[in-house]
Amino acid sequence: MNNIPPTRKARSGAGTDLLFAILTKGAALLTLGLLFAIMVSLLFGAWPAIKEFGLGFLTTAQWDPVQEKFGGLVMIYGTLITSLIALVIAVPVSFGIAIFLTELSPSWLKRPLGTAIELLAAIPSIVYGMWGLLVFAPILSTYVQQPLQSWFADWPLLGTLFSGPPVGIGILSAGIILAIMIIPYIAAVMRDVFEVTPALLKESAYGLGATTWEVVYKVVLPYTKTGVIGGIMLGLGRALGETMAVTFVIGNMNQLNSLSLFEAANSITSTLANEFAEAGPGLHQASLLYLGLVLFFITFVVLALSKVLLSQLSKSEGAKT
Repeated sequence: MNNIPPTRKARSGAGTDLLFAILTKGAALLTLGLLFAIMVSLLFGAWPAIKEFGLGFLTTAQWDPVQEKFGGLVMIYGTLITSLIALVIAVPVSFGIAIFLTELSPSWLKRPLGTAIELLAAIPSIVYGMWGLLVFAPILSTYVQQPLQSWFADWPLLGTLFSGPPVGIGILSAGIILAIMIIPYIAAVMRDVFEVTPALLKESAYGLGATTWEVVYKVVLPYTKTGVIGGIMLGLGRALGETMAVTFVIGNMNQLNSLSLFEAANSITSTLANEFAEAGPGLHQASLLYLGLVLFFITFVVLALSKVLLSQLSKSEGAKT
């Protein structure tokens, strides 16, 4: 027999719910508070550079600590273009991996192959950087960059993209290394969201005579589009914030001589890693913090655009219904 009165039980449950609500709300507010504190600290530290250079900092390529002339165009360009290259390579490869694991792979291969791909995410970024510099860069130079230059030297646009010294380090090399690093994240998320698609939907499509590609394109992707875009955004965030691997292979040159993918360049994260420890108080340190604030803003814009895209997709699906 239960001797506890029902009213006491109700009070105890209500108190537990109230405590749970307070804790969860506090965790959410703490996260927002930390985010706001980071933004304010970056803004406060970067204020001397913001006051000195203004928005012209974003369009100026000069970076001269001796003369205290600073501009972040080279770093911003390097960050964006390497992340774009990484996405262009990683998204199709990750999509293929996820489709193979969920739709085509034999059962005995699914678990070991999935585990092997996920283990790539556990490799430290500095290992990727050392491998990229010592092993991948010579291979890229000999078997990719030099043939591309000989094939497309006379083409108007491609000749410009593939000009520059084919030494194996630069924007293209950094983009490929980033792609290898973010493939495990995107592929794992895509695989997980593809697996939650109800089997009944796929079996019905197969029963109507649909091919595997039609099932993926017309059933799996519409059902899991939110998770797929979330996985891509996760990979993009990883690429934007990567430091050590990019520092090893991008060349770390604060000049923008051409739009060639073979040129050495710099990124925001590699500049911070290379110079922040030696930067003295003043405009140099403030300019580095300004770069950090720009990176913070870029990640915020990427997140906002992904939310807008998901909202538009949801509206279009509602209109079709």
